[in-house]
Amino acid sequence: MEFELLQDYVVIKAYENGVSVAGLTRGDETKFLHSEKLERGEVLVAQFTEHVAVMKIRGHARVWTKYGTVDAESEVEPRHIRHAPVAEEA
Repeated sequence: MEFELLQDYVVIKAYENGVSVAGLTRGDETKFLHSEKLERGEVLVAQFTEHVAVMKIRGHARVWTKYGTVDAESEVEPRHIRHAPVAEEA
């Protein structure tokens, strides 16, 4: 049997319990196709196919693709930057 790899793969690692990964379809209407719940430390290798065009990831996870790495975060903490007081000129 000959197998040729034509689709892109992504690797998703959960950094917290309950990370959800949903696959959505392509076509005239976008439809929910499949979902997975990952627990902390679990890894999912997912594939884009002729039917799966979008993956939605909710929760704290890291995603590796052939284009690079991206982190999905469950909560975004605002960063407050303190500016040093400006010294007055005499």
